[in-house]
Amino acid sequence: MLYFLIVVAVLLLAYAAVLVSFVKRGRKIPPQAYLVLALLNGLILAAVLAWAIASR
Repeated sequence: MLYFLIVVAVLLLAYAAVLVSFVKRGRKIPPQAYLVLALLNGLILAAVLAWAIASR
């Protein structure tokens, strides 16, 4: 479970870096990008909650 959290966190950081590069080039962030960020954050939240419940 910990490896899954690490992989999702690295994906989130890489995706955020891509979005920052978009902004630095003066391009607008597409609306779908916010949906992907929300999904990645939701995955992390669900995984942390599942891990916390399982470790009880």
